[in-house]
Formats: sequence, C-alpha cells, structure tokens
Amino acid sequence: MKPPVDAPSRPELVAMLAMMFATIAYSIDAVLPALHSIGEELSPDNVNAAQLIITSFILGMGIGTVVTGPLSDTFGRKPVVVAGAGFYIVAAGFAWWAPTLELVLAGRLVMGIATAAPRIVTLAIIRDLFSGREMARLMSFVMIVFALVPALAPLVGAWVMGFGGWRAIFPSFILFSLVATLWLMIRLPEPLPREERRPFRPAALTQAIAETFSHASVRSSILVQGLCYGMLFAMLSSVQQIYEITFDRADSFPLWFGLCAVFAATSSFLNAALVMRLGMRFLVSAMLTVQIGLSVLMALVWLWQAGAAWMFYAFFAWQVSVFFQTGLTLGNMNALAMEPLGHIAGTAASVIGAASTVLSVLFAVPVGLAFDGTPLPLAIGVGVYAAMGTALMMRLKRIEARGR
Repeated sequence: MKPPVDAPSRPELVAMLAMMFATIAYSIDAVLPALHSIGEELSPDNVNAAQLIITSFILGMGIGTVVTGPLSDTFGRKPVVVAGAGFYIVAAGFAWWAPTLELVLAGRLVMGIATAAPRIVTLAIIRDLFSGREMARLMSFVMIVFALVPALAPLVGAWVMGFGGWRAIFPSFILFSLVATLWLMIRLPEPLPREERRPFRPAALTQAIAETFSHASVRSSILVQGLCYGMLFAMLSSVQQIYEITFDRADSFPLWFGLCAVFAATSSFLNAALVMRLGMRFLVSAMLTVQIGLSVLMALVWLWQAGAAWMFYAFFAWQVSVFFQTGLTLGNMNALAMEPLGHIAGTAASVIGAASTVLSVLFAVPVGLAFDGTPLPLAIGVGVYAAMGTALMMRLKRIEARGR
C-alpha cells in the first residue's frame, strides 16, 4: 500500500512512529532513578520489591501483545492506539495516586497491557504503508531514533524527580502518551481501509497459537528470546541499586546509563553488517557464549577485588555487554522463530512476542529480588541464562538438522 496523499512527510512519519514506539522505553527507563526512593517510601522493609515496578510493566506488555495485533486488524490502527492510550493514561494516573506499592504495581501492570498498542500497531502501520526494502529502511530509521530514548529517559526521570519527587514521573508518562497519540491522530490518515479489515475470530487466534507452539524449533527460539530478554530486564531491575548502593554513584547514574545505551545501540549496526555473511544462528550462539565468559569473569573479579576503585569500571563494561548483546540476539531470534510461520505471520508475531516477554519476567524477577548490595547475584544469573541459551541454540541446530 502506498502512503495516502495527505500523509506526513517521510521525516515526520519516522519521528512520529519512533515516538509511538518509544513509549515503551520511556515507560521503563524514566522510572529507573526513582526505584530506590519508591522502595524506601512504600516498602521500607523490602526495598528490593520496588524492582517489580519494571517487571510488572513488562508482564503487562506481554499479556497485551497477544490480542493487540488482531484487534487492530479488525477495528483499524488508530482506534486501537487511542484505546491503548486511554487505558495507559488512566493507569498512570492511578499509579501516581496509589498509596501502596501493591497498587502502584497494579497500575504499572495495566500500563504495560496498554503499551502493547503502540508496540504492535506501530509495526503494523509500517507494514501497511511500505513493503520490502523500503519497509526495512524505514524501520531502521525508526529504530535509530528509538535507540536514543534509553539514553535520555533516566536523565529526564531524574530531572522530573528534582521538581516533584518520584511521583512526578507518572504525569510525565501521561504527557508523553498524550503528545504521541495526538500527533498520530491529527497527522496520520488511517492506514488500514475498512475494506481490508478482518473480523476478530477467537477460534482463529486459538488455532494460530496452537500451530505456533507445535513447532519444536519455534518453542526453542521463544525460550532463547525469553532468556535474552530476561538477562536485559534483570539488569534493568538491579542496575540503579547497584549504582546507588554498591558504588555510591546515584547522582551520576543517568549519565552512565545514557552512555551505556549509546554504546549498546551500535550492536544493531554491527548485526546488520554481519548477519548476511555469518548467519543469525552463528551470531546468537557466539554472543551468548561470549556472555557466559564475561559474566563468569565479572563474578570472579568481584569476589577477588570487591571494593577496589576500578571495580565500577569493570561493572560498567560488563553492563554494556549485556545491553550490547540484545542487538545481536533478539531480532535474529525473532526472525528464526518466524521462519516456519509465514502464512500466519501477523498473529504468530503477536504470540511469539507475548510468550517471550512473559517468560522474560519469570527469568528476571528472581535475579532482581536476589540483589544483596553487590552485582554478584546479577552476574551469576546472567551467566546461567547465557549458558541455558547456548544449550538451547545447540538443541535448535539439532532440530533443524533432523527437519532437513
């Protein structure tokens, strides 16, 4: 489908869709500087419990991802975005008011469910308007802009906290969603005409879910995705406390986190340069194997030289590696999972995204809650998950060999 005549220009479209997609990153990363303060105020007997603010949001996003794509195929892209934004704004307002951690977590769960709308519908809009290399090119531009958000969100969150404490971050979520949604509603014509919409059929969705999980290769790919996401979200859950408690660098955390995000963003460019030559399976296996070694080294170095001044820089380098690996694993694993499911690609993408996201929460929560004031539980957890992922990649290779 060609873009409508009155559609926004290409640069405006890229910026608009990147902002829609960036709702996810902003919702996660802007609250990182506030986790310790939230824990001290709402859960003083178990400050670690504040980490669930990250994973509850991610769990909600995984749940919402299952149906968002099919609903947008039925009702159109823009109505689903507006509905998602409405739920997101109400949930953010509820979390802003919530007097207990449990109620904040409930609000974050609903925020995550609602954020599935911009996550899935943005991709669907790009697919509606473009195809082939042009679609890939536009998606690359969107992801470049999107990659800047994790670098800036903690800085914005810390700045907002300076004016109104941690609760002030939730009105910033509302403002971000309002601006992104209004921009899309005003400037982008509905990209899915009524005659091209499909009725929502629960039976078809159930059948697609069953078919997705019937493939052993898809199941293994989803597990590896869940482990890779789990390593990332375990790091996100613990990293602010490590900066504040372990290294006494709470004030500079947003700057270091932003620098890490900038370094990690280069992994997507590296993957694009290498994937055609080396293949998706090789890159994922190689990155996970390297991560086993780096995580073991991090744990051993901490046990050997805990308290040394240079230990912070060792941790930062390892932190970069955990973020860096996402660019060399997640996209490739998603593509591998989709290989046998081209005939149900849209629904399969929702199912795979939902399953891997929910799994990631199950992997991330125990590691985050094991934080003991040091990076050791995190290093052990990431190392174990990298080893599990490597073993699953070997299993995937055997499955595919049998299939041939």
